[in-house]
Formats: sequence, structure tokens, C-alpha cells
Amino acid sequence: MKQQLEVPPNFIKNIIIQDLSNNRVKEIVTRFPPEPNGYLHIGHAKSICLNFGLAKEFNGRCHLRFDDTNPLKEDEKYVSSIKQDVRWLGFDWGEHLYFASDYFEKLFEFAVELIKRKKAYVCDLSPEEIRRYRGSLTEPGVESPYRDRSVEENLDLFFRMKAGEFEEGSKVLRAKIDMSSPNINMRDPVIYRIMKVVHHRTGDKWCIYPTYDFAHCLSDAIEGITHSLCSQEFEDHRPLYDWFVNELIDNEPKPKQIEFARLNLSYTVLSKRKLIQLVEQGYVSGWNDPRLPTLAGLRRRGYTPRSIRRFCELIGVGKSDSMVDIGVLEYAVREDLNKRAERRMGVLDPVKVTIINYPKDKEEFLEAINNPEDLSKGTRQVPFCRELYIEREDFMEDPPKKFFRLAPGREVRLRYAYFIKCIDVKKDPEGNIEEIICEYDPETKGGNSPDGRKVKATLHWVSARHCIEAEVRMYDRLFIKPDPTGDEKNGIDFKTYLNPDSLMIIKECKLEPSLNKVSIGDKFQLERKGYFCVDPDSKPNSLIFNLIVPLRDKWARIAAKK
Repeated sequence: MKQQLEVPPNFIKNIIIQDLSNNRVKEIVTRFPPEPNGYLHIGHAKSICLNFGLAKEFNGRCHLRFDDTNPLKEDEKYVSSIKQDVRWLGFDWGEHLYFASDYFEKLFEFAVELIKRKKAYVCDLSPEEIRRYRGSLTEPGVESPYRDRSVEENLDLFFRMKAGEFEEGSKVLRAKIDMSSPNINMRDPVIYRIMKVVHHRTGDKWCIYPTYDFAHCLSDAIEGITHSLCSQEFEDHRPLYDWFVNELIDNEPKPKQIEFARLNLSYTVLSKRKLIQLVEQGYVSGWNDPRLPTLAGLRRRGYTPRSIRRFCELIGVGKSDSMVDIGVLEYAVREDLNKRAERRMGVLDPVKVTIINYPKDKEEFLEAINNPEDLSKGTRQVPFCRELYIEREDFMEDPPKKFFRLAPGREVRLRYAYFIKCIDVKKDPEGNIEEIICEYDPETKGGNSPDGRKVKATLHWVSARHCIEAEVRMYDRLFIKPDPTGDEKNGIDFKTYLNPDSLMIIKECKLEPSLNKVSIGDKFQLERKGYFCVDPDSKPNSLIFNLIVPLRDKWARIAAKK
């Protein structure tokens, strides 16, 4: 029986149940709030599945909101990509698509209100001076010399900032909170800065923009978000978010921020900064390289939305950071594809087999099962003739004791076909085997012997006369070390641990002819090899297949031997 992984408990679900039972909220409203400054990865998928999944489970709604407060890094192409990724994962925001930029007027009014309440001031310190005045974890901050400007002066300066009178970096608007707070985020944080940059949605209407910390929590409140779910690194920001909301929002219920552990995945990196290095420095072919953990890369490789949702379910939602073994993700992919992917035969490293007692001109078609896990998928006909290809690794001239596949004088079964026995081999001048000479037993059609004799191996094969050729890209884990960033404190760059064999391209693989009818994105299992997907680079007469995952986790086997 195959091992089934258990789904861990979800502490956030328990909080929601309690909030509903004590009538703190009537309807659950969550949101997925990406910044449109990059491509989503598997870590974002965890947040997407959590927010949309909980909203669906409790008959609420989930918003898709782009926190687009930094036009220097944002672009409409990222908006389109993120929408595609969320839809691909199987979620729909319906009419609830929002942007922080939708609220720029309201956020400006909030800032003015803080000034009027003497809770915000315009500061002329440079960014370097602000950082220096802020203090450290062990030392309190120092108040800005501009902290006690009058309400009238602050309003005048802030409106002039909005009008574009001042240069970038010359002034900012800061909240007036507590420069001696043990939480550095509460030490008069910047809430508006001058940025004379065209915004991807508002154009050049604004030259001042709210900071993420100011806009994010207030956007949640404006939209009526009941549960603001975010990763653990925002825990120290929660007092600041609560301060903004309590100062400026009267409506109840106010958003409840709940932090959960971000995803750390072995043998890969999820840091946007590190992913950018891999792409821009040419270690991978682009943001949709199948070796990357981006959703675009996983989609191109052949990972299914079901498998990613299943993975997010299996890893659960906790409070403590931990490293999730990438084998859990691969398990989820295999679990899904095993049920759905049709089987095909293909030979990646072919060696020719000639069956000398099979008629030269004869060919026949044998029945093969499309998916033994789902017999409703039916069968197909695979051609058979005198010359075949098998995997080179399936033959040894002088085999060791536990090698049960084809060898001189040994009989094996050909999948769906006949028993064959090796009687000779032909070699090239360098001594390499170029042809295996066999005889077949015509009484064993279908792979069964009428006299009850047994064989210890079944080989996959393709007909040399009928097969098609394709390029196969064999992908492996991107890094050779489970935590490639673990030695950075010792000055070792994470790229030191890149796997030189993360991509191996095999030309002219031999595949059964039914694969000539596939379309981009189709997935199938090559028997005894793994699950594969048709790559977008494919053309009608030049097919390219990507390895999604092998049938077994070879890394687990390697670890078990150590």
C-alpha cells in the first residue's frame, strides 16, 4: 500500500471559527495582496491557497489586491502574470479586484488627518539621517529637529510636496509615534515620500506615494478585510498597522492580522533577490525556466494546479519557520499524475534489438493499457516489428548477480508483447554494443507464457520502424545542498551549490508513435522513467518533452544509503 501523508491542523482556521462563534465577524473576508514587482513562486502559492481556500471554506470572499505603491519597480506585465497564476491555481476573485492605487486619494486624506491631529509631520532629514536617527535594537532613536513643526506648516509643506515643488529625497511625511519604542517600526516611520515617477495605473497624477506599511493595512480596512493573513516577518509590523487603523478607521470589525510561517523549500531559493540573480546572471533561461520555483516555471515543467494545492494542504500552516523537503512537493505531483496521466513507452538511451525469427516484413499492433489506475481511459494500439529499441541500461553482457534484465542466454518479457531471449550481440570497432540479437517465443503474445514459465524482468521498448524522435529535457534539483543559503554567514555564495546536472538534454530519443499527436502542455508517463510534459518550444516536427518528476525520489534513495 502506498504511503499517504497526513494533513496537519490549521491554527488560523481555529481562530476564524472562534471569531464567527463569538460574533466578532459575520462574514469572512480575506485577501491576497501581491506587489506587482515580480513573478509569483511556490511560496506565494501557499498564501494564495490559504487566503482563497479559507474564504471558500467559510462561504466568505477573497480579494485580489495589488499593493502598487512603488512605481519604480512595478509594471503591468507583473499584474497580468499574477492574475494568470492565481487563475491557473484554480481561484477566482470575481468582482473583487483592487489596487492600492484605487485608494490614493483616500490615503492622502488619511495623511492629512494625521497631520491635523498632530500625529504626522514633514521631515527634511535625508534618508541616511533618518536611518541614523532611528537608533538600533539596543539604543533608542533621536527625535527629528522637524518633529515639532506646527500643523499649519506641515499641511502647507505636504500639499506643496503633492504639487511637485520639492526634489526627491528632500522631504518625507512621517508618523509621529514614539522614537524610544523598543519596536523600531514605531519610531516615526515614513508614510509618504516624493517619487517623480510615472505609475503604471495613475500615470503622472501623483509625485508623492504612500509607503507599503501605511497603504497596506489601511487598504485592508477600506475593503473590510476581516483576517489579514501574512507571513511571520510582518509580526513586528503589526503594532504599527494597528496604530494606523485605530487612529484612522472607526468601522468595526477592524482587520485582524495573523502571521504564519513562510515557506522554506529544500534544494531551492525563494528570495526574490536571489531569484533575480539567477535570471539576470544567466544561470537559468528566464523566469519560466522549469528549474525555478516560480509558478511560471512549475507550470512549464508540467506541475499541475491540483498538485500544488495538495502540497500546500500537506505542509499545513504553522507559526514556526522550518525547512520543507522538496520531496513533499514531488510526492504531491506524483500522487496527482499517477491517477491522471496516460502511460506511453519511450526509450531515452536506445540500443537496437533485432528478433531474427520474427518475419522481416511483418508488423502487428498490440493492445496497451493507457492508465492502470483508471481503466476508464481505455487502451491503445502499439506497433511491433522485427527491429526494436530498448534502453541501453536494460542489457549487460556480463551482468552481476542481481541484474535480472536482458543478458546473453537470458529471457525477459517485452511489455504487452512477447518473451525474447538474447542469443548474440554485435559491436562497433570500439567494442560498444550496437545491436542485440534475439529470438522470440510466438506463444507468449501479450507477455504471458502458456507453459507457465516465469521471467524476472519486463522491459519497455519501441518499434524501430514506427517510432518518432524527440528531444527530452531531464530536469533535476537546482541545487546540490538542501539549504543553499546556509553558509552565507561564512561568506559562501549560494550559487556555489548550483547543481551542474540540473538540466541534461537528450537528443533523438525514441518514442512510440502515439506521442506524435500531443499538444503543448500535455502530460504523460513514460513507463519506468517518469512523468513528462510537452514544452512550449515544441513544433509539429520537433517535439520537446520536459521531465516533470521521475517515478521515484532518487535523492531519498541516495540519502538512505548514507
